[in-house]
Amino acid sequence: MATPNEHVVPARVRLADVTPPIALGPLDGRYRSAVAPLVDHLSEAALNRERVHVEVEWLIHLTSHGVVPGAPTLTDDDRAYLRNVVATFGPDEVAELAEIERVTVHDVKAVEYFVKKRLADAPADSTLRTVGELVHFACTSEDINNLSYALMVRGAVTQEWLPRAQALADQVAALAHEEKDQPLLALTHGQPATPTTLGKELAVLAHRLQRQLKRIAADEYLGKLNGATGTFGAHVVAVPGADWPAVSQSFVEHLGLTWNPLTTQIESHDWQAELYADVARFNRVLHNLATDVWTYISRGVFIQIPVAGATGSSTMPHKVNPIRFENAEANLELSSALLDTLASTLVTSRLQRDLTDSTTQRNIGPAFGHSLLAIDNVARGLRALSVDRALLARELDENWEVLGEPVQSAMRAASVAGVTGMENPYERLKELTRGRRLTADDMREFIGGLGLPDDVAARLAELTPASYTGVAAALVETYLDA
Repeated sequence: MATPNEHVVPARVRLADVTPPIALGPLDGRYRSAVAPLVDHLSEAALNRERVHVEVEWLIHLTSHGVVPGAPTLTDDDRAYLRNVVATFGPDEVAELAEIERVTVHDVKAVEYFVKKRLADAPADSTLRTVGELVHFACTSEDINNLSYALMVRGAVTQEWLPRAQALADQVAALAHEEKDQPLLALTHGQPATPTTLGKELAVLAHRLQRQLKRIAADEYLGKLNGATGTFGAHVVAVPGADWPAVSQSFVEHLGLTWNPLTTQIESHDWQAELYADVARFNRVLHNLATDVWTYISRGVFIQIPVAGATGSSTMPHKVNPIRFENAEANLELSSALLDTLASTLVTSRLQRDLTDSTTQRNIGPAFGHSLLAIDNVARGLRALSVDRALLARELDENWEVLGEPVQSAMRAASVAGVTGMENPYERLKELTRGRRLTADDMREFIGGLGLPDDVAARLAELTPASYTGVAAALVETYLDA
């Protein structure tokens, strides 16, 4: 019998046994709709499909180029049959391959047997029934894996991640152009500083994002096919008359990858480290955008447009929380941490091979998934913002002391031109403005008593915090999207 203070937990349903299976992580659960396209590229099933693709293309390449003496040349129908094995790779094939792997206890060997079975099932008069031993010919597992991962990552980046990231950068750039003339009180160190425009500040972030995307778009995807220790040892013994490095290069380039001629058993993964560092850097620039926009929302520069029916706080009904930007911050941090780990781990392999890369690469999907989720959140968050122009005007009008900078600069220029009475301009403006709030009358009275040339005095007298934005708008028009 339980004592009065003892907490009795009743029997519970075992969630691990629920069908269909419940996702362990949020990317496959709560946030799946935002990242689902990556499943077609970076999932376990996608890896196996690419392995089948590489095995099929290697068989076609060997027979099409007469590499192995005595091997028949495949017909167009044979090649179409093989490529259809890849095109129709779906749920049934995933299950079949898993069943084979339960016997082989080796994922790539299971793929080899899967492809061989498809050859055995070819039409009775097909040449494919005679070339089964050319499947996986002279290959080590890593020959298949490195090419498969390169194709997977290239597809994920070029078809899914990069278009979404570019669309977001374009969205930020469009907002920058829209707000290029909107004066904004700048804050440096959190204190009122030289005014700028909202558009120019957004343009800085858009330009930074665009620069990283150009780097990512130019990144290479490397691949190799050279055997168990990168020497073409088995290849040369089996078929000594072939130019195996040339065969390897033509095959890797046929897949649309850059050939790596010098490797151990594994392709060195340096290209992955380079790519992941670039994507992580994009993440961090986007993180800066998210924190800046969050701060602008907190300050009132941006007003969030409420979503009908949405709850901002469980107890404070007036709140509209900047959850899109907060969600993005967290997911960008997770993505960057994973990408940093991938980049640092994958460049090291003990001597000719160890398996640290195998486990590590299975986390490429979550790394890109968290980034894609953040991109989605920032894009949605930006669409729900409007600018409080009245607040911006009020902030500027309350901070006339920011004109101390142009006034003292004009005094310096006048001094150089020979105008007397312009001594110690910085110190005089410091005494006037530091720690004080000035009005328009205060500033104009000071300017009027300096003895500046009439044209300079008139120009400064017309200056306001809202008009003191330099060529900010022109910078946006001239240099953003250049």
